[in-house]
Amino acid sequence: MASGLDLEARLVISWNGHDIQLAASGTYVILNLPSAQVLDELTGAGKPKDPSKPKGPKGPDPLQQLNDLMRRLGLVLDLRVAGKTWVTFGAGRGPKITLNAVLGKIGSFFRG
Repeated sequence: MASGLDLEARLVISWNGHDIQLAASGTYVILNLPSAQVLDELTGAGKPKDPSKPKGPKGPDPLQQLNDLMRRLGLVLDLRVAGKTWVTFGAGRGPKITLNAVLGKIGSFFRG
């Protein structure tokens, strides 16, 4: 387990015309995405699935894997969309998904 990891960072990454902000202070890291659509593009959630492609065996949960990594590094990652916290990784045994994430995801279905 890592100990003594202390970060100070401010970074803006331009990706597909969107500014993604990363800030860190001490052991707290914030990743801010401008919209749920950008999050979907980054994760591939907006891509249509090929029905002819056979499903493989279910692997480990990627959210849990990220949470475990943050805990091992001694960091807390706050994933924000449009300035609102959606998921916090590394603060507990599992990722903490907020009501903002649920409502944001429901709202994205109506945007088309």
